[in-house]
Amino acid sequence: MMRKLLIGAVVSALVLFLSAPAQAATIRPVTGFGSNPGALQMYEYVPDGLPSGRPAVVVLHGCTQDAAGYARGSGWVGLADKLRFKLVLPQQVSANNFSKCFNWFQAGDSKRGSGEAESIAQMARYSAGSRTYVTGLSAGGAMTSVMLAAYPELFSGGGVVAGLPYACATSMVDAYSCMNPGKDLTPKQWGDKVRAASTGARSPVSVWHGTADYTVAPMNLRELSEQWTDVGAAVDTHSVDGMGHGQPIAPGAGCGQAGPYLLDVGVCAAAELAVQWRLAEDGVQ
Repeated sequence: MMRKLLIGAVVSALVLFLSAPAQAATIRPVTGFGSNPGALQMYEYVPDGLPSGRPAVVVLHGCTQDAAGYARGSGWVGLADKLRFKLVLPQQVSANNFSKCFNWFQAGDSKRGSGEAESIAQMARYSAGSRTYVTGLSAGGAMTSVMLAAYPELFSGGGVVAGLPYACATSMVDAYSCMNPGKDLTPKQWGDKVRAASTGARSPVSVWHGTADYTVAPMNLRELSEQWTDVGAAVDTHSVDGMGHGQPIAPGAGCGQAGPYLLDVGVCAAAELAVQWRLAEDGVQ
């Protein structure tokens, strides 16, 4: 309880701090980061004057969104400016998925060394900092599970927002069943899927979900927790009372911009993740 109170106090101070004017950096496209077998686009946000060796956060947008809109709307751009770290911003294209969802449910895109998962891994390696983290919303949250399962050595932690367990589905039709009503497997069944993806130590995972999410059923928070706990990861869960399907933000406190799937609930998931991941260490201006 004391740790939760301390984190809450730090987050409150942090989101108020975000109200200060932003830096002049821009989100820019990056090419030549690798073979890009998943045919994704890469964008990057690097605050002006960022010293080498600062952490990086891979931020994965949800369906119908784009990299820049989600990075700004979720509050990650403001945090990167103030806490001095870089953002790696993969972007889906309609040629891969009509709704611009990352294809977390396709075998060719969700395994180590192939498709979209490998493209994202190449981006993470290209922009790697002293520590690299990954987070995402909805399909981006499900792809966060993919990256944590298939490439554990790349990431020091992950944040899954309104997402799904790794290897919950193997087709688009199956994906809808995972989303709602969801699949109830044993912890070992879920854990076996991660163990089959790769070996190695598992980094901490933070899981966020709204209790009124009718797109991705709230039971997925429990299934995600069971999956990652079974493989030895430290897991913390955040069930946001009354929130629907989207990213929790707090524009009134300087965190994010409300819009579709960017929900003003007075809670800033990005800021809480930044505190957990210690992204402010020696970085605050």
